[in-house]
Amino acid sequence: MTARAVFAIGIALGMGVVMDGQSAPGIDWPQWQGPDRNGISRETGLLKEWPASGPSLVWSASNLGGGYGSIAVKGDRVYVQGMKASASIVSALNRADGKPVWSKSLGPSASSDQGSGPRGTPTVDGDRLYVMTESGDLACLKTDGTALWQRNVLKDFNGRNLRWLISESPLVDGNNVIVTPGGSSAGMVALDKMTGKTVWTARELSDPAGYSSPVVAEVGGVRTYTTLTSGAGVGVRASDGKLMWRYDRAANNVANIATPVFFDNKVFYTSAYDTGGALLGLTAQNGEVKANEIYFTRDMKNHHGGVVLVNGYLYGYSDSILTCLEFATGKTRWRDRSVGKGAVTYADGNLYIQGENNVVGLAEATPNGYNEKGRFKIADEGLPSWAHPVVSGGRLYVRNQGTLAAYDIRAK
Repeated sequence: MTARAVFAIGIALGMGVVMDGQSAPGIDWPQWQGPDRNGISRETGLLKEWPASGPSLVWSASNLGGGYGSIAVKGDRVYVQGMKASASIVSALNRADGKPVWSKSLGPSASSDQGSGPRGTPTVDGDRLYVMTESGDLACLKTDGTALWQRNVLKDFNGRNLRWLISESPLVDGNNVIVTPGGSSAGMVALDKMTGKTVWTARELSDPAGYSSPVVAEVGGVRTYTTLTSGAGVGVRASDGKLMWRYDRAANNVANIATPVFFDNKVFYTSAYDTGGALLGLTAQNGEVKANEIYFTRDMKNHHGGVVLVNGYLYGYSDSILTCLEFATGKTRWRDRSVGKGAVTYADGNLYIQGENNVVGLAEATPNGYNEKGRFKIADEGLPSWAHPVVSGGRLYVRNQGTLAAYDIRAK
């Protein structure tokens, strides 16, 4: 069988095929929340249940530096941010064995009462890496670690850091990189991804930033970026930064964190602190997108673990209870404490849950009730285990502060 045939079969089956340093689309996890920025892995052929001790450990890497960010996986590299010796850094590891390849300091680190270090996830775009630190330094590097350009978005756009530090993961879309400095007349900005020069600022949006990361919403031919700011769910036109909607009911006055979920010309926002979630219907007219509330629910108060949409149902933690919610109606299907409050990723019929109290779980993604398929404990690093788990190339990646572990989850 030819190499081309093996590669094609690997794509079709969702296998971890890696050739010449490049891996099949859908096997990589090149940015925050994966290939489509929605917490969904396209892989199949994974374990349906775990042994009592959990899946087999492939490798574990330590001394990565403190922080809560997740990881990006592309080709033969894994990219992760951390804090070392008062510097905010990004590191590349060998995907096969977790050994360090290179590390780069991007600027000063920062601390808060909830722990030090970066909260974001690097974004890989071709041979470039885009990284936002907890202090607002946005850097573009080659994937070999060579620095290309860097600017501090707080200084450049009159933003200010947040109580619990910037937590954004940059969005690369077309020729631009999108971030939310939260400055006056610059709540969101687009920069040329090759040079870092400003393309536009969202002049009608002056909200301070939230802790969320933007996603693309294509509605009736109008390309849009949507995120949660400090005060609202917003939609900004991709071509020029025009603010097209602002919806404040699903936002709170403390911390808006969860990434919006966009599907079928609808967007779902959710936040905790006794708030809730809302589904908005989006319609395009005369080159603009309008948003109208379909429902508001108090049954999904997601703090920071995110929600995923699978076959018409949302799965995520409402405060500390794992909840299944019907996307179209907001009707609750079930609630369960599961492994404790955590972050949720989906792959091959199951939810991968990283509990903040150092328990990792597997549960079936079904509206018919909570059905756990396994759990195991990870080492306590002294702070909550808040990083989101990643499924890529038949492996489950679990980051907890300065440690990253890769587990084999392929069906045998």
